[in-house]
Amino acid sequence: MSSDADYVFDWNEVERRGALIPKGFTVFDETLRDGLQNPSVVDPSIDEKIKILHLMESLGIHEADIGLPGSSKRAFDDVLRLCKEVVDCKMKIKVACAGRTVVSDITPMIEVSQRAGIPIEVYAFIGSSPIRQYVEDWDLQLIAKRSAEAIDVAVKAGLSAAYVTEDTTRSRPEMLTALFSAALEHGATRICLSDTVGHATPDGVRNLIRFTKNVIAGTGAKNIGIDWHGHNDRGFALENAIWALEYGADRVHATALGIGERVGNVPMELLLMNLKLLGQLEEHDLTNLLAYSQAVAHAVKWDVPINYPLVGRDAFRTATGVHAAAIIKAMAKDNVELADRIYSGVPAGMFGREQEICIGFMSGASNVNYWLKSAEFQPVRSSCKKFSKLPRRKTTS
Repeated sequence: MSSDADYVFDWNEVERRGALIPKGFTVFDETLRDGLQNPSVVDPSIDEKIKILHLMESLGIHEADIGLPGSSKRAFDDVLRLCKEVVDCKMKIKVACAGRTVVSDITPMIEVSQRAGIPIEVYAFIGSSPIRQYVEDWDLQLIAKRSAEAIDVAVKAGLSAAYVTEDTTRSRPEMLTALFSAALEHGATRICLSDTVGHATPDGVRNLIRFTKNVIAGTGAKNIGIDWHGHNDRGFALENAIWALEYGADRVHATALGIGERVGNVPMELLLMNLKLLGQLEEHDLTNLLAYSQAVAHAVKWDVPINYPLVGRDAFRTATGVHAAAIIKAMAKDNVELADRIYSGVPAGMFGREQEICIGFMSGASNVNYWLKSAEFQPVRSSCKKFSKLPRRKTTS
């Protein structure tokens, strides 16, 4: 039995330093919270949200932020219904909710948790960068006070709390040291580093995570998780998320199709695809990735670009004669995996897609013959009579 190594030399593995990403990381889906902050999407119906939640479950996504229950009655009702669905269907996915570091945002999460009979992880956020402090007229004492009060309410109710500093990637070290230390002192179990405006480069990711690990170690706190929440303003979101895991974050956030405020977040389907190809999600069945992405696109009224990786219409289509011929020859060898890789860096079948051969202006006979056979027509060689000159069509005046 042949393997990929027989047909593909992988330069990505040359001098590889070992496992890129430590075991035990988790993936956090922000589609139903941060994703819905995009100004061009619509808020899906509760039935659509439930469908999306089940698709998250089928992909093995570990946890999902399902909304801000303190923002409106509808948001509260939707969050409660989603929590009850998790309980009723005995789903494995864990749930979280987001809110400002004000008590009035935390208490609705406590109520939902008690009514649904399920633990909710509280993600309490507040701005920490100098620019945010300036426009809000905040100082360290005020930010620390609000943060501590919110965390205290969550912890007292028996809920785990993740402390989220907005715009972490542009915040000063002394501010972050004070805020992280105070949050951990009051019982936070996770620190979420937010690249809120998509400012970070991979170097910034490395520096910030190393700094955060040192702060945590300095407090003596144990078993504290580190989240990475990135945006895509500079086009680094996906790359930064993967680097964050290698540098020591144990949870990364993403949204379906990367939807989110401005240009969006880390695209969940591309994150999962790349982690799978890096050998990190071997136990995860990702054949529903297309269904998940399409369900979200339909629910929020989002147009997926035709050339978008993995999900776009043209992701696995070819109309070029030479390429099609090679794929067809691989199929003729009864090697589906070979046919799926010869002109694709991503095996379509692993993610619920398949290679498609089309007919276009750069096609050859291979494309046409394959298309005819696929449509259950038997191609035959033409024996049409040649005409040196076609008869002129008579015209009438």
